[in-house]
Amino acid sequence: MTQRAPQVTADRNRAPALVSALLRGVVAAGLGLGALAVLVVVVWISSPYPDSGPDGALRAAAGIWLLAHGAGLVRPDTLSGVPAPVGVVPLLLAVGPLWLTHRAARDAADPEEGGPAPSRTGAFCAVTAGYLLVVAGAAAYARGGALRADPDTLAFPVAVVVAGAAAAGVWTAAGRPLGPLPTWSPLALQEAVARTLFRDRAEAACRSAAVGVAVLLGGGALLVAVALGRNAAVAQDAFLGLAGDWAGRIAVLLLAVALVPNAALWGASYGLGPGFALGAGATATPLGLDGAPAVPRFPLLAAVPEPGPGSWPNWAAAAVPVAAALAVAWFTVRRAAPADVPRAQAWSWRETARVTLLAALGCGLATAVLAAWAGGPLGTGELSAFGPVWWLTGPAAFAWTAVIGVPAALLLRLWRLRTPGWAWRGDVADAQESPAADADAGDGRATYEEAFEDEFEGAYEEDAGGAAGRPRRWWAPWRGRVAADGDGGPGGPADPAPAKASAKASAKSPAKASGAAFGAQSGTVAGSDGPGFEPYDFLPTDPWHEKGAREARWASLQRSSGGLMADFPAGPAGPVSLAEPAEPAGTAGPAASGAGRGADGAAAKDAKAVKDTTDGQGADGDGPAATP
Repeated sequence: MTQRAPQVTADRNRAPALVSALLRGVVAAGLGLGALAVLVVVVWISSPYPDSGPDGALRAAAGIWLLAHGAGLVRPDTLSGVPAPVGVVPLLLAVGPLWLTHRAARDAADPEEGGPAPSRTGAFCAVTAGYLLVVAGAAAYARGGALRADPDTLAFPVAVVVAGAAAAGVWTAAGRPLGPLPTWSPLALQEAVARTLFRDRAEAACRSAAVGVAVLLGGGALLVAVALGRNAAVAQDAFLGLAGDWAGRIAVLLLAVALVPNAALWGASYGLGPGFALGAGATATPLGLDGAPAVPRFPLLAAVPEPGPGSWPNWAAAAVPVAAALAVAWFTVRRAAPADVPRAQAWSWRETARVTLLAALGCGLATAVLAAWAGGPLGTGELSAFGPVWWLTGPAAFAWTAVIGVPAALLLRLWRLRTPGWAWRGDVADAQESPAADADAGDGRATYEEAFEDEFEGAYEEDAGGAAGRPRRWWAPWRGRVAADGDGGPGGPADPAPAKASAKASAKSPAKASGAAFGAQSGTVAGSDGPGFEPYDFLPTDPWHEKGAREARWASLQRSSGGLMADFPAGPAGPVSLAEPAEPAGTAGPAASGAGRGADGAAAKDAKAVKDTTDGQGADGDGPAATP
């Protein structure tokens, strides 16, 4: 009894959470069905000649709601007496049910009230079950209406679509993790997903694929808009001919708006090359329209090209997949070689190509799924096939984005990782030397800031004559540095050996010598006598005030003092004391006192001269020497 009590308590606390998740699924389905039913009833009320009563309008609303989930509908009342299928799903109508399902699953897996939450699997199953209960009831209610749901399509794709939306909601509530995978998955795949590197690359590939699909849809919508603009008169005649009253025209307008995403996918498939079917025996491609199209009278279908071979305006549709491939490459390279990381942390070219290829594969798969959802039959016979062929559109999207995207990604990677002389980024500083920097360089000290500037930023480049070069700009990479006081170009009279460059080179020579000495002592410098050798490549790890640098500074101060300063002391260095030294112990008497005062006076005089010298030079020893 004691061991089973915690389990019983947990089950009792989880049961209300599962019931709440089930109710969330029911409410999500009811909200979508109710909103669509209200819209259909309003159109039915405003119609001056309704064909049926309110019961028929509600049954039609239930059938349209099922169609939004991907269910196939059947029209039993036709002129031939043969039931006609309706399989073209208005994609805009599918947005509402999918979003409601996603939100219900997300809220069920992560309740905001802070109460007991079900497990992720329990939330997924409960929300899906509650939603599918309403789907089954709507299908049963629509059986007596003008649009009946095909029972075979309720399991696939309706149940699969609802389960996918619920799974996405639970995944969002968990923080969108990439793993861990189920225990029954292969061990190698589980280990790969567990790595952070794999998750980062997978996220980059998914984002780039989503961008590619978005560009394809946008380009397809642009193609449809241009075609409708060219055939505006035909679209207007079709719109006015379908309905003579305002209620009917509003209904036609709402249906056209719901089919706009379908038209965008049709345009994207047209630009990809496979085109779309206009009946069982006609296909529209950029190369031309073959066969006899069975085009119903509808405003959006006015964008269909004229029969016959295509011309250069039709071939220009290939710019849509090219733009999608370049977008995939650009967004991949943004993650492969960001502007705020050093070159060593960028992805390799193999890794960049691999992630771009994965993004192209994701773009092809998503395009194939959307193309299969955007098309379908509108009847029997010639009307049995309408829209893009998914098993041709998906591979075409993959081929375009892979063939163009991978080389473009590699070229963009090289461009973003080019040498600093060609850099466009903001991290390459403008080579404008300030007077304080010139004064700083004369003390013979090589600071770590100067080493970083010279070696990594590349702000100054030396030409063949030894003069300092101006940082190249991306709009004029051929321009060299002109003289500080002149306007001569490269090779002009102001170029050779400017005084500022010579002063800077001479100022850095003691520090370079100390750096070379450090390399010789440590044995790590190889080929230090070769041309172009920079001791900054082998900077010591000790601070700059160690013995080698202090010797160089002391030598500089000694030369500036005119011989007043002694050689560098062999003992441990300490600060120069300008106060009078303490009197040695054991000395007494006037003679000793006088001798001490005389020695102290001479020492104080020398110390004052050193102080005046250093004060005249400044902190860096560049000023004129003081007279003792």
